[in-house]
Amino acid sequence: MTTVKISLNSIDKVKSFVNDLTKFDSDFDLASGRYVIDAKSIMGIFSLDLSKPLDCVIHSEDDLEEILDVLAPYTVK
Repeated sequence: MTTVKISLNSIDKVKSFVNDLTKFDSDFDLASGRYVIDAKSIMGIFSLDLSKPLDCVIHSEDDLEEILDVLAPYTVK
């Protein structure tokens, strides 16, 4: 399990983020405060406070490098 800080501050970013994640069979969660939702759920993502960075939890060690490469445009440096 790996956690990455990401920012989804526009509707287009949310759509492309979900499209990128659905290419993988792994499970992903997004956490904001005490709320945790499925990162592949557009409706779930819009229920979070998107003005702050989110914790993206990757529940896989397989393809981790490829997943991190795909998440790179959303990652908070």
